[in-house]
Formats: sequence, C-alpha cells, structure tokens
Amino acid sequence: MTGPKHTVKVLIGGEEFTVRSELPPEYTREVASHFDAALARIRGSLPTVEAHKAAILAGLAITDELFQARSADADQAARLTALAETIARLLPPGKRVGGTRATGSTPASD
Repeated sequence: MTGPKHTVKVLIGGEEFTVRSELPPEYTREVASHFDAALARIRGSLPTVEAHKAAILAGLAITDELFQARSADADQAARLTALAETIARLLPPGKRVGGTRATGSTPASD
C-alpha cells in the first residue's frame, strides 16, 4: 500500500530540485540537506572538480558513512549478545530463558 505523494522543493549544490516522495516532507528536506552538506565538503576540499564528479564523490562519502554505521551496529549487537549470554550464565538455571521454569515463579524451596 502506498501513501500520498508529497512534493518538496530542496536546494542541493545551489540548485533547486522538486522531489516527489511518500515520505514526510521534513524527512526529505533532512536527507537533501545531508547530501548538500556532503557535496559542500567535497567542493570545499576539491574546488576544481566538475559538479557531476563532486556529486559522485559526495554519494560515495555518504555510502561510506552508511557502511561504517552498519559495521558499528553489528559490533554493538555482538557485544550486547555476548553480555546477555554472560548475564544468563550468572542467573540460576530456573531463571534462564529456556530454563525449566518459564514463568519465572520461585518455589518455596529456592
């Protein structure tokens, strides 16, 4: 199911673009602003590069950000999994997930 399309005007590299998207206009503006900032960084560090090449380099820089964030997320998930496993080993067997007492109730003999 698709939602209503929003038309948003954004400024990228000094040029105005009209973007039609199902996403909220604020989000579209934020994405365009992020790309525009990346493009400005490329143009600032390589002022003689052609506009289309600067746009490609900005796209590569943003893709690098994405890949680094994914890697950091995977590392964090692995650390959390290891921590959860350590905590589970410290719990009494009946309190562990998959233990003999799934309800977590404690008998009087505990």
